[in-house]
Amino acid sequence: MGDHSDGKILDIKIADLKAAAPHFHTHSHDLAKALTKLRTGLADAGSPWGDDEQGQKFHEHYGPLVKKMETAAAVLALGLASIEAAMTDMADGHIDNEELVRSMFSKVRPAPHDGSGTAQ
Repeated sequence: MGDHSDGKILDIKIADLKAAAPHFHTHSHDLAKALTKLRTGLADAGSPWGDDEQGQKFHEHYGPLVKKMETAAAVLALGLASIEAAMTDMADGHIDNEELVRSMFSKVRPAPHDGSGTAQ
């Protein structure tokens, strides 16, 4: 990938996209597989901390965190898959590469607002 000496924001070559895209697919697949293994393992383990008061207190804190971790891992797997799809589309010329890259890396100016959190 290029530098900024010629005034371009990025110099991304189609070969770079084609070479990098499969890695995102592989990691997305691996993460989804790991998530399935985690869910299966936790389901098989049941409630190993017991049903007594201490076990119930532990589960009150632990249970929601497990769901958050599972949700985050699923989002990451989908995100990696979408990056692979976007890079493939860009490499295949389905998206105007130069304009897309320019829009992704250009400065976005915030809309004026009245201080209440809403745009004017």
